[in-house]
Amino acid sequence: MIDHPPAASITPQELIQRIVQMARLLHVSLQELGLNKAIEQAAQAIPDARERLDYVAAMTEQAAERVLNALERAQPRQTMLIEGARDLEARWQSWLAAPQQSDEARRLVEETRRYIGAVPDHTRATQSELQEILMTQDFQDLTGQTLKKMIEVTREIEQQLLKVLIDSAPATAEQRTLQRLAGSERADRKGPQIKPTDGEAVTDQAQVDALLAQLGL
Repeated sequence: MIDHPPAASITPQELIQRIVQMARLLHVSLQELGLNKAIEQAAQAIPDARERLDYVAAMTEQAAERVLNALERAQPRQTMLIEGARDLEARWQSWLAAPQQSDEARRLVEETRRYIGAVPDHTRATQSELQEILMTQDFQDLTGQTLKKMIEVTREIEQQLLKVLIDSAPATAEQRTLQRLAGSERADRKGPQIKPTDGEAVTDQAQVDALLAQLGL
């Protein structure tokens, strides 16, 4: 056990020496407990998680750009159809209110036929853009799998770090922690609860917070 002077009388040099001793003791303890490998694995998982986040961000951005481009291509066609229909409707209403010579009626009929003939082309083009928007949603399957893997990695890192805290904690804190975790396992066997009333049935984050509080962190 390392004896230290009262906190009020510690000099900067003594504080540095104390930190060095604690770091050395922690290093030796981790080696003796075999936890250094666990920490190495956790450290290796962090860059992998960062790369996965970058991948999710890139896929999401790519999908968003494809959706916006498809909308920009489809919107003018829809506007053209709407404006053409409104114009023809107004002209037909005007002609029906006061029928004019046959030449004017012939022109109106011809323009109506052209409009109707163009509708299928605009509709097919719009359907193609809608299909493009639908296809962009396939990124959700890939990013969903990636996020699920990241959650598993994060949970593993958390478990490894908690193991370090538990194994390096004082006996009393370790005993309380093990009892708390044992109660958590019993709660897990009961299944998820929407409104838990049993003290043992707590959430994962609550367990972590309680553990850190017991360890004085």
